[in-house]
Amino acid sequence: MTNISSSSSYLSNINEREYRAIQSLVDYTNIESLPEIWPIAARKFDNIVALHSPHSQPEVKLTYSQLFMQIQKFAAGLQGMGINMNDGETGQAERVALIADNSPRWFIADQGIMSAGAVNAVRSSQAEREELLYIIADSGSTALVVEDVKTFKKLESGLSNLPIRLVVLLSDETPPNVEQYYVVNFQQLLVLGSNHTLVALKTPGKSLATLIYTSGTTGKPKGVMLSHQNLLHQVKTLGTVVQPQAGDMVLSILPTWHSYERSGEYFLLSQGCTQVYTNLRSVKEDLKKYKPNYMIAVPRLWESIYEGVQKQFRSQPANKQKLIQFLLSTSQKYITARRIAQGLSLDHIHASGGEKFLAKIVELALSPLQALGEKIVYAKVREATGGKIKQVISGGGALPRHIDNFFEIVGVEILQGYGLTETSPVTNARRPWRNLRGSSGQPIPGTEVKIVDPETKQPLQAGERGLVLLKGPQIMQGYYQNPEATQKVLDAQGWFNSGDLGWMTPDNDLVLTGRAKDTIVLTNGENIEPQPIEDACLRSPYIDQIMLVGQDQRTLGAIIVANPEALQKWAESQKLDISIKNDNSGDIQTIDLESKIIQDLFRQELNREVKNRPGYRSDDRVGPFKLILEPFSADNGMMTQTLKIRRHVVTENYRDIIDEMFVK
Repeated sequence: MTNISSSSSYLSNINEREYRAIQSLVDYTNIESLPEIWPIAARKFDNIVALHSPHSQPEVKLTYSQLFMQIQKFAAGLQGMGINMNDGETGQAERVALIADNSPRWFIADQGIMSAGAVNAVRSSQAEREELLYIIADSGSTALVVEDVKTFKKLESGLSNLPIRLVVLLSDETPPNVEQYYVVNFQQLLVLGSNHTLVALKTPGKSLATLIYTSGTTGKPKGVMLSHQNLLHQVKTLGTVVQPQAGDMVLSILPTWHSYERSGEYFLLSQGCTQVYTNLRSVKEDLKKYKPNYMIAVPRLWESIYEGVQKQFRSQPANKQKLIQFLLSTSQKYITARRIAQGLSLDHIHASGGEKFLAKIVELALSPLQALGEKIVYAKVREATGGKIKQVISGGGALPRHIDNFFEIVGVEILQGYGLTETSPVTNARRPWRNLRGSSGQPIPGTEVKIVDPETKQPLQAGERGLVLLKGPQIMQGYYQNPEATQKVLDAQGWFNSGDLGWMTPDNDLVLTGRAKDTIVLTNGENIEPQPIEDACLRSPYIDQIMLVGQDQRTLGAIIVANPEALQKWAESQKLDISIKNDNSGDIQTIDLESKIIQDLFRQELNREVKNRPGYRSDDRVGPFKLILEPFSADNGMMTQTLKIRRHVVTENYRDIIDEMFVK
């Protein structure tokens, strides 16, 4: 172990490999608050482009020097409008609600608010009006920064009884004339800031930095209290996972206000990367155009890219399809052997020296076919990601095994991480030198992970499955003004109850198996974790999304979002008419999903994928299922902003259908 810093205790005992990894990075170990990053970054990276928004009107590019200058002006403008470190009533820093979406101005506002000495409470402008008003009221915000006039108008009638005295538009629109409080636009605030001297503040690390309201899957959102110290832990330690260089390109697609994207941005920008903003509509083209070196995303994005590649494969002539499938099958054997040989196979944790030696022979024997696949298939697949990716970071949900396998085969390295909003968020991550597929990696520096019995809370041995508890400098201070909820998840020793189930390998890699509260209990008493089974089912090209149901039933059931394009292709190959109808836009409107031939197809797919899953038990079999076409999405409320299925919402939405499934 190597002692590298007396000022950051969680960096004092990192291993040699991690120590070497961070030597090339800019050192921020001695700073205490996030705003202290930007003058250092401005000096070191000066004219390197920090933020690039190609899809905004007009297009925006800001260098590090310009970014720092605008943060300073925004902060000075807020102070000039009376936003102070002390709100005068409770002695707390003032809270400013930041209701906006991905853009350079969001980042300027975020860091401008903190630089002014205030705390922000953040959420997307696309969230429901009542949820936003609840957040503004619950946080005690006295100022409001909003996306545009439209967002302000959505909220205006609900603000009258709240202590709001200032509204800032992040747009350049003419501010509406409102008697109750000042309304200024972005440029007006910067002009005000130019004429006001910013009062520099020394913010202690333990000071509250932000309130992130969890969209959650149940109940009202809770304000997660994250301090500067919580968030800086990520900036100071994520270099043990990836080592970006100044000028590296990063493509940003996740909600910028969420802890996962947010901490990733703080870290990558602290190292001089150029962040390009994209969106779901443009991401595939932007991957090719901007050729990112890094990207942070959720599993659904990698699934989407995978599905696009599979669609391309299916469009090839029959002979070429057979060749591609042969190469992929051979490469699967190749990477399986390579993992065993390297001691990185989750299915062969205890492989002997002899087994590793035999696996190395298989790896070498298959390497010519892997090279052939690389030459005629895999290099072209990488072109879809721009061809320059060093690593991509996946989090916010479990990465299905077939997705992990596919990207390893084609040479795109995915580093799966783990954490929650309450943990700032990263607690674990796979490393380039220890990329144990199927796991969420080892703890990052300063972090402790403990697996306990869900009932007794007694610690379990390596390999035993139980409840995941977490401890470290990144753990939240608590839920804002909600001590009861805080006490349910944080004990007196600082251990945070993640609500996740998992186990640890002998080398301290975390393997997640599901959510404790998502567990489905069948009438025979068997506890079923739905997520691994759902991940297995998603290998089928005909299944776009799936959610298992069956609490207190004899068998599992499923709500399945069918993939209409794959179905159409299958029908054409079978010379079948499955009643696909298109409207004028060409979008598929209806498919006879109840026809016997389609029901039989899905039954076959479900049976095969579930039975082929490692650790299959008879209780894992999916019984009744219902096919639908409307995807689960954030727009219809059935997914969170980070694309996790809101199980209780889907259950309630399809309550009648689910009940019908299990009618005897």
